[in-house]
Amino acid sequence: MTIAALPRSRSVAESLALGAALAAAVAVRVAVAGPGGPSSIGAGLVFAAILALYVGACRPVTRVDRRTVVLGLAGAAVLVVPALLVRGVAAQHPGGSYLRWSVAVAMVAATEEAFLRGALFAALDRWRGTDVAVVGAAVAFAALHVPLYGWHVLPLDLAVGLLLGALRVASGSWTAPAIAHVGADLAGWWLV
Repeated sequence: MTIAALPRSRSVAESLALGAALAAAVAVRVAVAGPGGPSSIGAGLVFAAILALYVGACRPVTRVDRRTVVLGLAGAAVLVVPALLVRGVAAQHPGGSYLRWSVAVAMVAATEEAFLRGALFAALDRWRGTDVAVVGAAVAFAALHVPLYGWHVLPLDLAVGLLLGALRVASGSWTAPAIAHVGADLAGWWLV
C-alpha cells in the first residue's frame, strides 16, 4: 500500500464506522423511546449523548463567528418558511413545558449536526470529496428520521439535509447547520 492510499483507506473505514455508529445510536433511541416515539425526551437525550461521544472522539472543526451565525440564522429562516406557508402560526402551543422540550431539542439537533455535518462530513470529504460528503450526510440525516416518523418524511428530510450540507460548505463548519437546525426546530413549537 502506498502512503498516498493510506489516508483514503482510513477515511473509508472511518466513514463506515461512523455510519454504523449512527445506526446503533438510532436503534438505541427507538428502543429507549418505546411507545413514546419521537416525543420521548429521555430517548432524545440518550441519542444526543451517544452522538456526543463520537463527536468528542472525532473533534470536528467548530467555528463560531459572525458569518457562521448569519448563515445559520438565514438557514433557519429558510427551513421555517415552508411550514409557515402551509400551516400558519399556531393559536395554541403544544402541551408540556417549552423550556424542557426546547433544551432537549436543541441538544439533539446540535449533536446531530456535530455528528453528521461535522464528523461524518469530514470523513466522507476526505474519502470522496465535498459532493459525496454533502449527499452522504443528507442521506444519513433523512434515514435516521425514518424509524421515528415513517417513510413519508424521507423526501423532506433529504431536502433539509442538502440545505444543511450547503450551509456546512458555505461556512466551513458544522456550527452554521447546527444554528439553522436548532432554530428551525425551536420555531416548530410555535407552528401548528
